[in-house]
Formats: sequence, C-alpha cells, structure tokens
Amino acid sequence: MTDQNLWLTANIAGLVVVLAVAALLTLLVVFVHTIDRRVAKIRETLKAAADNTAQTKLIGETAKGVDAVLAEGLEHHLFLGRVLGKVRM
Repeated sequence: MTDQNLWLTANIAGLVVVLAVAALLTLLVVFVHTIDRRVAKIRETLKAAADNTAQTKLIGETAKGVDAVLAEGLEHHLFLGRVLGKVRM
C-alpha cells in the first residue's frame, strides 16, 4: 500500500468514527429531551395528586355529618312509621 492509500483509509475511518459519534450524541440529546418531558408530566401528576389529597382531613368531619344526617333520617322514618301505623288502624 502506498502512503496515499493509508491516508485515504485513515481519513475514511476517521469520518466513520465522527459520524458514529455525532449519531450517538444526537440520540443522547433526543433521549434526554424525552426524559425531561416525561419527568415534567410526572411532576404535574404528582402535584395534582397532592392537590387532590390536600383536603383529606375533612373526610372524617364530613363522615360525621353524613352519619348525623342518616341518624336523623332514621328517626324520622321510625316516627312516621309509628304514626302512620296508628292512623291506618
């Protein structure tokens, strides 16, 4: 092989390496961008979950109120059952 052929081979190999590195760096940038976007979506989802559960302390208080309403309704139901039962007889 002549010196010219060796230099040509080295230049072609160098060009192939440069193209491969450029392609890999491009893939890396695309993957990092995709990961960054998905992390932002996950952050929004977690913030929404935190906002949704921020008022959980009111669940117990609401349950007590619902129980009181149901108890009052049961008292009315029993009273009306006794009254209507006596009237119908």
